Amino acid sequence: MRFVVSKPSAGKARLGALYLGGGVAPPVETPALVVPTRRGLPSFIPKDLLEHLPYPDSLLLHLSPIHFMECPSTKTIKNIGGVHQMVGLQDRFFIASPSDSVESLPEYGGTNKLGATFETPYGRRLVNPKDYMEMISATGPDLWASLADEVPAWVTEKRSKLSIDRTLKWLDDCLSLDQEKGASTLGAVVGGASIENRKKCATEVSMRNVSGFWLGGFGLGENIEERSALLDAVTDILPEEKIRFVSRLGLPEEVLQGVAAGIDLFDSTYIFHLTIGGFALVFPLDILEETPEARSRNSSGNCTKINLRATIYRKDTSPIVEKCSCYTCQNHTRAYLNHLLNVHEMLAQILLEIHNTHHYLGFFRSIRRSLQQQKFELFRQRFIESRRAHLTEAIPCS
Repeated sequence: MRFVVSKPSAGKARLGALYLGGGVAPPVETPALVVPTRRGLPSFIPKDLLEHLPYPDSLLLHLSPIHFMECPSTKTIKNIGGVHQMVGLQDRFFIASPSDSVESLPEYGGTNKLGATFETPYGRRLVNPKDYMEMISATGPDLWASLADEVPAWVTEKRSKLSIDRTLKWLDDCLSLDQEKGASTLGAVVGGASIENRKKCATEVSMRNVSGFWLGGFGLGENIEERSALLDAVTDILPEEKIRFVSRLGLPEEVLQGVAAGIDLFDSTYIFHLTIGGFALVFPLDILEETPEARSRNSSGNCTKINLRATIYRKDTSPIVEKCSCYTCQNHTRAYLNHLLNVHEMLAQILLEIHNTHHYLGFFRSIRRSLQQQKFELFRQRFIESRRAHLTEAIPCS
């Protein structure tokens, strides 16, 4: 892995380029979305329709090793040749993090070994660093984050400090078992809602032989003001030349907050929850190019998302978003999607996830464009103002 970063403005927000695959594939520009998957593929988009997502924006796919804890076994996946071979996506890059339903346990067995329990379809399973590294070795992601003891914002100071000790211990254990010696490792940074604990963990992890950093424990109860201070505290310490990846900051405002703090990669379940609920993203992507008249019109009549189950779309023959180049908008109408949703056809989720992923990748392109033009703060301000206008006017968009 090679990561090249540049800071086009005086703030902490930055542009970057992530090179994976030995330079054969084009670089992925950052800030970027790591497209969420379930066992290697998006929840509803089949392999043959992935080509309809923007390239190379959609090269990065998120992978949770806990999805492979029970079936198929790690031995089976390894014999197949890893997750790339299993799902037939040799040209994509997988980034793994343990970001699903992790709950740590106390030390067990009277030893210094630590484990975490994960929720699986077969119940809770205890996993130690050796088990985790076996899953990493079997699935073969291009980048992977170490185990982390993530705690919510309301835990005690004692529990927060314990989470740091456990996370550092797990990182050291994972690195000792890593055959690549940290060449594709993202060190986990935790610390709850304590700025000092976040700084301490970031300092310690920065001293390890890792290729980048995974910021865990966000989106677990902290308010938006607390989060800004916590993100800044961490990124002030982390070396600038290494990539930074955060989970659970998926809402547009949260992404903009993370970008402002200097985060490069984002993974969340935002797209999945929109899709499963029958919502489609419709917010404008060309905020900086809009005239004042267009901005005023959009702020009074447009929404971030629309509920395509609603009866008002039953006879709407327009695409989800005018001029959208995604497969769904080019071939189907709101009325057809409304019909599919209301008769419970799975095709509805397939078409919706294609559009929502395409649109959100476009949102990240707009962010990068604003950084290149040194207008990121203006972009962020206008976007947040437009969202506030919708909330203030209480338009029934969802």
